[in-house]
Amino acid sequence: MIILYHCMNARSFRALWALEELRLPYELKILPFPPRVHARDYLQINPLGTIPLMLDGDTRMTESAAICEYLSVRYGPSPLAVQPDEPAYGAFLNFLHFGEATLTFPEAIVLRYTRVEPEERRQPQVVEDYARFFYGRLRMAEAALASSDYLCAGRFTAADISVGYALLLSHHNGLSEKLPDAMRAYWQRLTAREGFQRADAAQKRAAEAAGIGAEF
Repeated sequence: MIILYHCMNARSFRALWALEELRLPYELKILPFPPRVHARDYLQINPLGTIPLMLDGDTRMTESAAICEYLSVRYGPSPLAVQPDEPAYGAFLNFLHFGEATLTFPEAIVLRYTRVEPEERRQPQVVEDYARFFYGRLRMAEAALASSDYLCAGRFTAADISVGYALLLSHHNGLSEKLPDAMRAYWQRLTAREGFQRADAAQKRAAEAAGIGAEF
């Protein structure tokens, strides 16, 4: 049984979404955010204190984009993975990591300095700068979506899960209001997927059962 440690709407949502797209059985363990502060026992399981942590037998993984790739290949064949012999293989890998390293990083800075840090440590100029970075970095995804509903290979893949999570996060850190029209339409396509809806319902059920709030 796959075990996924998760916080509401955190990066671990990528892994949860992939699990639901693949219809894999799993156990969801939901924690308050950030767990290193509010669930100190979690540090005994994951000394980093970060989310996600996925356990699959002897396999332990903490990087959300890598988990999506692992699941789509390990439990494939699946259309979520683009194979090395497909022309879009390079684009797939690029967008898979673009979603985390290029898009989510500036968003995490915005979230930290608007909501996580205490009032006296918040940095409006840092927030403004990194919000600008985020919008600028969306251009590559916009270009890919100009000729396709999805980012690569002409189909929904794990790369869309990775970038899609960055859009989900934008709805929780105040950046979604200025999303370009192409990204808004893309977001609507993603959230209409049954896999996304099942993942969102699963985290909400788990949060309600654990008495955890619906957002960060």
